[in-house]
Amino acid sequence: MGEIENEEGQRWGTVKTMRRNRPLTATLTRVALLAGIYAVLTVFPPFSSFGYGPVQVRVAEILTVLPFLFPWAKWGLYIGCILANLASPFMVWDITLGALASLISGLLTERLPNAYLAPLPPVLVNAFIVTSYVAPLSGLSYWPVFAYIMLGQAISCYVLGLPVLLFLIKNPHLAGRLQ
Repeated sequence: MGEIENEEGQRWGTVKTMRRNRPLTATLTRVALLAGIYAVLTVFPPFSSFGYGPVQVRVAEILTVLPFLFPWAKWGLYIGCILANLASPFMVWDITLGALASLISGLLTERLPNAYLAPLPPVLVNAFIVTSYVAPLSGLSYWPVFAYIMLGQAISCYVLGLPVLLFLIKNPHLAGRLQ
């Protein structure tokens, strides 16, 4: 697979080519909107029925690939995860450790050299961190819960999120509007 480039021949996805100077209010607005979208996609039916617990596929995790193109997105995901986890049966654990997993994933995702790797940090980080508290709090064994959470993350991030990321990369005008 070749490099993904924009119209000027610059490689998409690095912080250097995607960062633009925007007013702070514009960035904060984007962060707030992304946080709200993440929370809604996790909390409201029908998504809430499979967004929590040892077997989960969070539809909102589609958005975790966005820090690859938009460094500000990690903060929207972090805040959105905190808001969404207010409805979690593991509330305190999910608000602290679950949100931290999202932030770590975002920090790692924005540093990756290739769009096809962008879903990997959310899959792995969430599988390890979220399983570390969901398994014991659910009274289940670590490895089966790890496998379920990792599979759910892979569905959200690779099967659903990667096509969204590739669509944004192939539509630089749209990606530029979100930047």
